[in-house]
Amino acid sequence: MQQLARMKDIHSAIEQLGVLAEIFEERRASLARDAGVTVEQWRVLEEVATERFIPSMFARSRASSQAAVSKILRQLLDDNLIVVAIAKGDRRQRNYALTNRGRRVLDSVREARQAAIDAIWRDLPASELSAFRNFARRLSERIEAYARREVGRTAPDVAPRIVY
Repeated sequence: MQQLARMKDIHSAIEQLGVLAEIFEERRASLARDAGVTVEQWRVLEEVATERFIPSMFARSRASSQAAVSKILRQLLDDNLIVVAIAKGDRRQRNYALTNRGRRVLDSVREARQAAIDAIWRDLPASELSAFRNFARRLSERIEAYARREVGRTAPDVAPRIVY
């Protein structure tokens, strides 16, 4: 009976994590949409703003294709949010930069995000934030360790199926 109650608690926790993830992603999409961009475009704008943006590295870090990143770059260029120039030292390289409009859009998203953070997180007790952060870190580490073990058990070209 105790084991059944434990499993019920675990499944309830997983369900709440799923709800939290869905709400978080919807809020992120809403912030982006309100600024007139997609979440993917927002991510690229953030990276271009660092002035270290390299499309192929960005694609790898996001487990995305270079074609998908190129499509987003074309959209941002078409919307006059970024500009591109050939690098001076290596003509094979491109330098990307935000336009004034791109900076305004990015500032708008950042301000809205900060307002949401302030409204949602600021008055939570420090002890709860610390406990949540520590739990989330441990849970992330456990999920990643499980995924690494699963990859070792599958063929190299087969992605592991992780069931939570």
